Amino acid sequence: MGFSTVLSASVFGLKVELVNVEADVSNGLPMFHMVGYLSSEVKEATDRVRTAIHNSGMEFPAKKTIINLAPATIKKRGAAFDLPIAVAILTALGQLEQASVENIMMLGELSLDGNVKSVTGVLPIVLEAKKRGIKTCVLPKANVLEGALVEGMKVIGVENLEETVLFLTGEAKINATLCSSKDRGENLEPPLDYSDVYGQAAVKRATEIAVAGNHNLLLIGPPGSAKSMIAKRIPTIFPEMTREESIEITKIYSVLGMLEETDPLICTRPFRSVHHTATKTSLVGGGRIPRPGEISLAHSGVLFLDELPEFSREVLEVLRQPLEEHQIRIARAQGTYQFPANFMLVGALNPCPCGCYPDLNKCRCTEREIQQYIGKLSQPFLDRMDICVEAPRVEYQVLKEKRREEKSEEIRKRVSKARKIQQIRYQSTGILTNAELEGKQLEKYCRLGKKEEQMMRQAFSRLGLTARTYYKILKVGRTIADLDESENIELRHLQEAIGYRAMDKKYWGK
Repeated sequence: MGFSTVLSASVFGLKVELVNVEADVSNGLPMFHMVGYLSSEVKEATDRVRTAIHNSGMEFPAKKTIINLAPATIKKRGAAFDLPIAVAILTALGQLEQASVENIMMLGELSLDGNVKSVTGVLPIVLEAKKRGIKTCVLPKANVLEGALVEGMKVIGVENLEETVLFLTGEAKINATLCSSKDRGENLEPPLDYSDVYGQAAVKRATEIAVAGNHNLLLIGPPGSAKSMIAKRIPTIFPEMTREESIEITKIYSVLGMLEETDPLICTRPFRSVHHTATKTSLVGGGRIPRPGEISLAHSGVLFLDELPEFSREVLEVLRQPLEEHQIRIARAQGTYQFPANFMLVGALNPCPCGCYPDLNKCRCTEREIQQYIGKLSQPFLDRMDICVEAPRVEYQVLKEKRREEKSEEIRKRVSKARKIQQIRYQSTGILTNAELEGKQLEKYCRLGKKEEQMMRQAFSRLGLTARTYYKILKVGRTIADLDESENIELRHLQEAIGYRAMDKKYWGK
């Protein structure tokens, strides 16, 4: 009988805290007591662990058993502590040596028969373990491929408590699953492609510019004009993800338990299409126990909001801060949670309730109805949309011709080349794309000649631009110049960029 400690961890938002699972077994009144600021699901481990030990064929004598999960200042949640608690008890009983569990991270939920079940948040925990110098992680077999995404970490997958004990005593050898240099989750040819969309050359061009600079995009047009069809194909023209981006996104999905067991690494850009009944919490994250929302799930990818005027205004307004700061901070009494939010926002809407405006021969909406409909989008929200483009109704002749349309891969090559130019230009600034430019960086990288300056002065006055929309035009102009492989922003670049703000004047009169 004695004392033992086993290392485990818990995820708070996306932050990982190491937890020491301490067990003390001594003579005294038989009891099983757990302390350490525990949630109800952790407290329930007493019954799961006791029964799992018995059903695994091991002794658990009636002794005074105290379990402490330190530090006691952090609330522990989830069932991932079951396995380390059981191992700590067995070590304190003398069935395992303390040396056998040193410098080993353990996670896993126990079923009553002793099997080890999968848990969430494994990837961020294993990444943190590597930072802390831990070399070995014992995980549920179902999570082993996820943990093995971390290079340089020895990951042991166990199916049950008995197998765990045999591994720790050296009686059974379990081959470690190591990270392969070859990426998992290889991308297959995407089922969606821009060649499926006939016509709409102007919309495709605007989309290409938006992706090249990671600019927010607003699509306006009647029903059936391929707005949603084009939006769903945007991820196919993004540059391929780096391994660092894949790991960062996979961490978010890991915390929410949204990874595939056999292929956990996310290698395709996220595309999150949100229904207009979404709440603020589902969009930005939060809740009593803060979790990432749709915005964070769209990190490094696309957040698509179809039928924008149908969203409640307060839901749309919560997007304003994440669009500027590229991260979300949620404050709670126990601390502040921070989630990444560097995404491309794509919105789509009809020009009026019936969808036919400005074709006055077909539109039967009154001017008041139209203004009430599109007036749901506030000026501050519209200011954060870098590019606004009209998607006209597709004519029958265009569909009948079925001429060859440009494939996504061809567009992706141009986008990747423009992104590479930005990567080289901003390599020492921490900026990735033109959309992130601000302050003095705009003055440095978006310098204009005399003719260009004069054009912007006229546009500012005639279009009634705000300071934010003025700088948005400069950023879009910088991206168009990059697509042209031009070092300077020229008149033709600015003219096209200004054209993408003309929709404000047409529909909102602003």
